[in-house]
Amino acid sequence: MSRVWDVPVDDSTRVRDVRVAAEAAGECAGLGPHRIATAALVATELATNLVRHADGGYVVINLVERAPAEPRRLSVQLVALDHGPGIPDVAAAMRDGYTTASSLGAGLGTCRRIANDFDLHSAPGRGTVAVARIDHEPPAGRHRTAARGLRAGGVNVPLGRAEYSGDAWSRVCADDRLTLLLADGLGHGPKAAEASGAAVDALHGVADRPPAEILRHLGRTLRRTRGAAVAVAQLDLGSGRLHFAGIGNVSARLRTDGTWKAMLSQPGIVGAQVPASVSVQRVPWQEDSLLLLHSDGLPARWTPPDDPVLLGCDPAVVAAVVLRDAGSAARPVRDDTCVAVLGGGGAGGWSRHGSEG
Repeated sequence: MSRVWDVPVDDSTRVRDVRVAAEAAGECAGLGPHRIATAALVATELATNLVRHADGGYVVINLVERAPAEPRRLSVQLVALDHGPGIPDVAAAMRDGYTTASSLGAGLGTCRRIANDFDLHSAPGRGTVAVARIDHEPPAGRHRTAARGLRAGGVNVPLGRAEYSGDAWSRVCADDRLTLLLADGLGHGPKAAEASGAAVDALHGVADRPPAEILRHLGRTLRRTRGAAVAVAQLDLGSGRLHFAGIGNVSARLRTDGTWKAMLSQPGIVGAQVPASVSVQRVPWQEDSLLLLHSDGLPARWTPPDDPVLLGCDPAVVAAVVLRDAGSAARPVRDDTCVAVLGGGGAGGWSRHGSEG
C-alpha cells in the first residue's frame, strides 16, 4: 500500500522528525544499515536547509521502484519543497562540501554524491524543490543527475499527513511498450490505498496489453476493493505514438511543441462502474513531449509549467514543483494527491509505485 511520510519542517526541532522518518522508510524498503544511514544523512541536510535558508517547508518521503528491476525492490525517495527565496548560486550550492550558516557541513553536493539520484530546481522568489533517491546499493561510478533518456517520476502526498495515501502510480516496460499508470482509490486511508495498490500490482502482469485491455483487466481485479479512478498512458516505442485511456477523475496533460493539451478520461469507477466501451486517444510522441498525470487532489485550475530548465529536470522534480505551485504556500493539497510525469527521448529511468510498503 501507499505508505507516505509527510513531515512539515517549521523549525529546527522538526529536523529530527525528518531523520526518523527517513530511517523508518529505509527499514520499510529493506535497505541495509549503511544505506539507511545515508538516507538519514540526506534527509537531515535537506531539512536543515529548509529551516536555515527557506524559512521552513516540508519533506515528503515515498517508497519507489527502480525500473526495470526483478525482483521488485523498493528505494527511498526524499522530496524537500519550499516557497523560500530560492538558491542564488545553484552551481556553488551543489559543490561537494559547500555549506553556509553552520549547517552539518555535508551540503547539497555531498547529498548528490551519496544518493543514487539527486536533482533540484530553484527559482528566485518561488522556492526550491530537491529530490534524492537512496537504493539498496551505493551509486556505482560517477553519480548521474537528471540523466538523459525516457524517464518517469512522481510524488505522492496524503491528505492531512495521513500514514497512507489512496493514490499510487507506476511505470512498467514490456517489450516495446512503456506504460504509465496512475490510480486514485475511492476515499482515503488504507482501504483506498489497497485499491490503488491492487491496480499497480496488476499492471505488472498485463503491461504488454493495450490500455483498453489493461483497464478491463483492472476492472475485474479491483472488484474485491472499493474501486479506483485509473488512467493508463502507453507509449509504443516502435511507432512513436502515445495511447491514453482513463476512467474516473484522473487528469492528463501532454506537452508537445511547447503547447499543453488535455487528454480526457471517461466517467466511471474501475472495479465498480466501468463503461461498456473504453475510449482510447492516440497522439504522436515527439522528442520534446512530456506527459503529466495527476489525481483530483490538485485544484481545479492550475497552470502547467513552461520553464525549460524545470522541464529538463528529473520528472519527480517536475511533479513536485507542479504539486507545490498548484496551491498555496500554506498547504498545496486538498485530497490525497499524486502527480506522475513521463518525459525524455530514450529508455531507462525510474518507476514509482506510489509508496507501496
